[in-house]
Amino acid sequence: MAPSPLCWLLIVIIINSADGFRNCQVNLCAFNSTELLDIQFISSYIYNKIEYVRFDSNVGKFIGYTEFGVKNAEQWNKDPSRIAMMRAQKETYCLHNIGVDYPNVLTKSVIPTVTLHSRTPPAGHHPSMLVCSVYDFYPKTINVGWLRDGQEVTSDVTTTDEMEDGDWYYQIHSTLEYTPRWVRTRTNPSMPKSERNKLIIGASGMVLGLILSLAGYIYYKTKPRGQNQNLNRTRT
Repeated sequence: MAPSPLCWLLIVIIINSADGFRNCQVNLCAFNSTELLDIQFISSYIYNKIEYVRFDSNVGKFIGYTEFGVKNAEQWNKDPSRIAMMRAQKETYCLHNIGVDYPNVLTKSVIPTVTLHSRTPPAGHHPSMLVCSVYDFYPKTINVGWLRDGQEVTSDVTTTDEMEDGDWYYQIHSTLEYTPRWVRTRTNPSMPKSERNKLIIGASGMVLGLILSLAGYIYYKTKPRGQNQNLNRTRT
């Protein structure tokens, strides 16, 4: 599975105190691997929240976005030493930082917390609903699905997108609407009471076994696999 696009950001802010005008430069490295060819270096020049010129390593030169930015881009692009310095940032700045962060931070994964509970939907819907909630996992890629009698369920299933918690973690929720199937037993009135009790206990154990099997399947799916602990998660 290809890694998700990630980026390293460095913001340098220069503030002119007169009249509170702000001028800043934002350097960004966008990448989906540690290979130099998969890295893009972007340096944006911003004045009062408006980007007026930027350097893009994929283009290889400065690009102006305002009248002032176009004039600067034309002038800077005529300076071979400045262009060479900016092009070198892809390797000297981006490749170095990505090489440090990738093995120490970006390849790590966090096993999610999984909860499963039933809920009664609004009137007019199916009489019951199962909700599977997956919390605090990283990276973003995850699979959540439902199985019935060993087959994947695709109808009456609603799954949210991965939602950011704001602290590098994600959460996702999946619901399955279903109609419960009740287990009915017949007892022989002439059967001794102790035998009837065994029959009732056996039926209860079967239902409990189904619930434990579902919980075990979720736990198995959420266990880390391989060195990178890819989070292909629970299908119940």
